[in-house]
Amino acid sequence: MSPKVLLQHLLPHRLLSRLAYGVARSRAGWFKDWLIALVVRRFNVDMAEAADPEPRNYEHFNAFFTRELRPGARVADPDPRCLLMPADGKISQAGRIEAGRIFQAKGQSFTAAELLGSEAMAAPYADGWFANIYLSPRDYHRVHMPWSGTLVETLHVPGRLFTVAPWGVQAIPRLFARNERLVCHFETEFGPMCSVMVGALLVSGVESVWNGEEIPPYAHSPIRRDWRGQGITLARFAEMARFNYGSTVILLFPRDAVALDAFATETPTRVGQRLGRVL
Repeated sequence: MSPKVLLQHLLPHRLLSRLAYGVARSRAGWFKDWLIALVVRRFNVDMAEAADPEPRNYEHFNAFFTRELRPGARVADPDPRCLLMPADGKISQAGRIEAGRIFQAKGQSFTAAELLGSEAMAAPYADGWFANIYLSPRDYHRVHMPWSGTLVETLHVPGRLFTVAPWGVQAIPRLFARNERLVCHFETEFGPMCSVMVGALLVSGVESVWNGEEIPPYAHSPIRRDWRGQGITLARFAEMARFNYGSTVILLFPRDAVALDAFATETPTRVGQRLGRVL
């Protein structure tokens, strides 16, 4: 085990993430302006795409980080049968779920049941499709719907907060099935669809459009919420949730319902571009 991987195991993940939560919401003018300017420079953030392109106008760092884009900055693929990319970032991996397992990196994989926290909920995705998109600090941090769907159930799964940076994905076994996450199950015209918002080190929160802040608080045991009959239907391309710092979203689709396009690892992604096609 390399020193930086060992450090990932030893760090107090939740304590550091709680501290990051407070720092990201500091309204001290000099501090938040310095922090925002630092990130804009360090990660070459394109503020021309933001609804408010002036960094000093954001009340705190988190408001900047979860910034809205200007109208027209992202558009949905015009083909109405296309699945849409849910997030700006890069493809970590995408392809078939084989024998119930999702490929993480060379020599690393995990089961769909481990990721979703339920054998029963994973069953519809046997031999189906998955797409794993990594959001870096420079990216737009709102996650959108790849297809129209009605929310059925969510599961907040407790866990660690390992880094989801590419080196961590390659080195830490079953990383995405071990990290804290919010599993969101939808029913669509082609059957079930699942979107998993995976937490990571210094990720200070996950928010959904239907329930506000979901993480934190950090869970000590699984928290399941039944949304059946609540009429929460989100349209294709609509915002679904947001990260309060960079992380990863994983999509699952059933076999024979859709076909994903072929993507190489590290392929850049933008909300609304073609991910695949509904059959």
